[in-house]
Amino acid sequence: MIQTSQQHTETALFRQSIAAGDYWLHRIEAGQTLRIVDSEGNQAADTLFFNADDVGERYSMTDTLRGQRNVFLSAGTTLRSNDDRPMLEIVADTCGRHDTLGGACATESNTVRYSLEKRHMHACRDSWMLAISENPQYGLTKRDITHNINFFMNVPVTSQGGLTFEDGLSAPGKYVELVAKMNVLVLISNCPQLNNPCNGYNPTPIEVVIW
Repeated sequence: MIQTSQQHTETALFRQSIAAGDYWLHRIEAGQTLRIVDSEGNQAADTLFFNADDVGERYSMTDTLRGQRNVFLSAGTTLRSNDDRPMLEIVADTCGRHDTLGGACATESNTVRYSLEKRHMHACRDSWMLAISENPQYGLTKRDITHNINFFMNVPVTSQGGLTFEDGLSAPGKYVELVAKMNVLVLISNCPQLNNPCNGYNPTPIEVVIW
């Protein structure tokens, strides 16, 4: 569902551009608003959410989809944790829908989906692992890399129940905006994938804004 925001960037507390292939790890306090912007269009932002005060509680794809009875995320979606508690609510969305089924790219999936020669191409899981190793103060380990959301990514479900990776539905300047219902850690890999249409074969920057 398309829903525009009432927020204005000139009043934001924080604003940062994230280059393609980079990660962003940041704490968001309960009640704060996070906007993720697809700066140039057709980009994918692979995102993990954790309870900032207890990282054992994290975003759950299964609890979220069961709660809303819809496989796509958009304005009005409440993101739920593995304790079935509200973590964040999507309050604005100018893209229309976002994927939480397709998972994140990894060296293993590069090999299976594309070829052995693609195995060592950079992937989102590598970005997350780098974020964890460079930021030990948050207490995250590789065991905490579980369900993620692929903001702006288009992964239709076929009539046979399978998934396909298609050209994105987004465009330059499209955004999704979330309000935190608890203190959360946000870990984004701005996807570097060159082998499927999720990034238009040309990874580009995203922007994050906090109010």
